[in-house]
Amino acid sequence: METVTHHDRTTAYRIADRGGDGDPVLFVHGSGGTHELWKAQLARLASTFPVVALDLSGHGDSEDVEADPGWSTLSAYADDVLAVAQETEAKTLVGNSLGGAIVVHLVLDRGFDPDALALVGTGAKLAVLDDLLIWLESDFDRAVEFLHESDRLFHDSDNRYVELSKESMYEVGQRVTSRDFHSCHTFDVRNQLDEIVAPTLAVVGEHDMLTPPRYHKYLADNIIDGQFVEIEGAAHLTMLETPEAFNGTLTRFLEGVRNDADFGN
Repeated sequence: METVTHHDRTTAYRIADRGGDGDPVLFVHGSGGTHELWKAQLARLASTFPVVALDLSGHGDSEDVEADPGWSTLSAYADDVLAVAQETEAKTLVGNSLGGAIVVHLVLDRGFDPDALALVGTGAKLAVLDDLLIWLESDFDRAVEFLHESDRLFHDSDNRYVELSKESMYEVGQRVTSRDFHSCHTFDVRNQLDEIVAPTLAVVGEHDMLTPPRYHKYLADNIIDGQFVEIEGAAHLTMLETPEAFNGTLTRFLEGVRNDADFGN
């Protein structure tokens, strides 16, 4: 793991580069996750383009930050992503769920000017079920089990990554995971999407009950240069559950962005 120090804390990230072309693509995980969410992209896309995946503050190998749930946490996480983006010269950002909210926050509130965005399992508004918010505070085991039932994080509850995902969430811990979901609950940029001008891919698993396909259609319809793709056989974590389909979708999108840029020049 590499690290970058900023705002009196250290953020960890991993780079995979096996001779890929172009600038790095930076991947941002969601609530209760770590950079390991992107293990199939680190392993399989690095020969196409350099892949960078970070641990947000309080996750994985990154130092934590004192921040209240909501805007303060979102802003602190945005600091993490911006520091790694600057360190690695990444201009394309891919965010899952809360990670998507962070990516959008960087563009709308921090003036980050990306070459392209991919928003995966996310939305312009990320309201969280009231019962889940309660369980995250009072019954973490129940919250973790709920999230790993069929058609939430994974379509197939027997998927080999389910137990690994549960272990990761417990390692991140109740306090940070709860902070993540409560921060999602406050996120709402529905009236600002037309300010995003970068080519943007909204991609979702067809069975995702946490951020369903209609969320992503809304993103694609209201972002100036938005595209929508639904991936079969997956739920919220399509990059883990159906990595070949996800990787192919992302690669085709980024190749199209690059070709359009080359044509414009």
